[in-house]
Amino acid sequence: MSLTVYLSEISLHVVYDRNITHNLRDMAKAANIYLILWQPEEWGITKASELISPLEEGLNKLRSDPEKFKKFNVANGGGTYKDFVAFVEDYLNACKKHPNATVNATVEVSR
Repeated sequence: MSLTVYLSEISLHVVYDRNITHNLRDMAKAANIYLILWQPEEWGITKASELISPLEEGLNKLRSDPEKFKKFNVANGGGTYKDFVAFVEDYLNACKKHPNATVNATVEVSR
């Protein structure tokens, strides 16, 4: 299972998309950003600008105590602290670059 996030602008033109493994959900929960990443619509988040502050806070938490978050690394290498920090940084930068973009998050299940 994984999360794919999309930012789109006028006429649904996708300006950003990125995927991250759902194996990192516990790390996201510990950084208090799981719900805004995986379920933004449930928080009323529709625009990228609304993600900037929570993503900044989550990224600061992640960076403030790397050892705490590295404990959530997936044993088989299927998701690491380094991967998740890079994902959050990249998504945050995209939100800043495209603040009026519409937020879409799709959970994908692989079988």
